[in-house]
Amino acid sequence: QVQLVESGGGSVQAGGSLRLSCSDPGRTFSGTMMGWFRQAPGKGRDFVAAITRTGNNTYYTDSVKGRFTISRDNAKNMVYLQMNSLKPEDTAVYYCGAARAGGIMTSRYTYSGWGQGTQVTVSS
Repeated sequence: QVQLVESGGGSVQAGGSLRLSCSDPGRTFSGTMMGWFRQAPGKGRDFVAAITRTGNNTYYTDSVKGRFTISRDNAKNMVYLQMNSLKPEDTAVYYCGAARAGGIMTSRYTYSGWGQGTQVTVSS
């Protein structure tokens, strides 16, 4: 099964920054909208951000607007999530996924190719 590969997580104090990376080594998902989701312990996988195929449009859940930035480098088959001003409530496992056309952008069921995720832990 083809999977994306997430990396870049870690442990930081509140107010710190991390940059997550998502690679598509098989070039399977080139030309699709990509999204970042997160899953805290005991909770569902929630939408964080998405970026269109060209990178011209980005979308964020309200709680990360102004703090997180999603970007992509299509030449390298990479998607990034720059996270600044991190808060303890951002603690979760972060996943990237590739969206199918016509799906609901904020729904996890629109996306596929989930990798193993990368843990982000923010301490107060």
